[in-house]
Amino acid sequence: MEPDVLGPPYERHTIDLGTDDEGPVVATLVRRRADRPTSRAVLYVHGFVDYFFQTHVADFFVARGWDFYALDLRKYGRSLLPHQTPNFCRHLADYFPELDAAAKIVRDEDGHSTILAMGHSTGGLILSLWAHARRDAGLIDGLVLNSPFFDLNAPWLVRRPLAAAVAHLGRRSPHRVLPLTLGTVYGESLHADHRGEWRYDLAWKPLRGFPVRLGWLDAVRTAQRRLRKGLAIPVPVLLACSSRSYRGLRWNDSAALADTVLDVEHMVRWAPRLGRHVTVVRFDGALHDLTLSGPPVREQVFAEVGRWAEGFLDTGPTTTTGNPAVPAARTPSEDTDPAEITPRDG
Repeated sequence: MEPDVLGPPYERHTIDLGTDDEGPVVATLVRRRADRPTSRAVLYVHGFVDYFFQTHVADFFVARGWDFYALDLRKYGRSLLPHQTPNFCRHLADYFPELDAAAKIVRDEDGHSTILAMGHSTGGLILSLWAHARRDAGLIDGLVLNSPFFDLNAPWLVRRPLAAAVAHLGRRSPHRVLPLTLGTVYGESLHADHRGEWRYDLAWKPLRGFPVRLGWLDAVRTAQRRLRKGLAIPVPVLLACSSRSYRGLRWNDSAALADTVLDVEHMVRWAPRLGRHVTVVRFDGALHDLTLSGPPVREQVFAEVGRWAEGFLDTGPTTTTGNPAVPAARTPSEDTDPAEITPRDG
């Protein structure tokens, strides 16, 4: 481990992943240890146009006796090299080697017997497929999905022909840029220079995001289709999302109280396909990244994650003080059509 850009007590380890068609490839595992030795750890995975900077998430777990690890996937954040296409992949399974390596470090090298995996947005989709593929390996003990990217944020009549076109063009011209803009509404809701409270590296997480390329979108659609066929994740899963999505392309104050990136109804609809033991919780007034929501909402999020971990992972008390009530989980319906919302990033 070497010092991380976040400074002490954060450390990082570079995972060598060999080469691909663009050259050398690495991933980066960031670590923050709890004050006392512990056998339990969190492994956090970010979303698209993202990287780990959410130190308050680490604070929450460390204060409750968890070591905290965050993985910057290949071509993201700390792992993005000058010769690489930012955030690009051809298959979501391309990320499995760094997840395998990270889990080995956390469990075998650092000696943790309990691992809670936590994924946001695209990271939630990746972790879901990885947990299914490695279901017999005993690598993780629980999975928390923070607004997972389970479907494109577009009407059904748009998604179906779009999927067919992407499948055809994405395999022929994978680096071709899709002619759409991700917009700035979500970035504005987060960054302290605009309407949010957070500071992060805009080179690694640009306000308008990185270009969406056909090969990446095809990889996402392929993964989403696999999810719909049904996964068999053997560990308890907590899926958490906002209670509503925001439809606008320009800023409105309601964007500060909703998921401005994805359709939350998609997440709820496909949750039963993850496995046999899935809990769904929705938070009123939450942003796409629930942990970056306003203080009252993120207190609810952390309280719910703590109670869930205590109940299902047998980790001992993890409660916080002054926790507001958390909205009850909504029962998903396979027959409900997703809301029609303008396509956005995932």
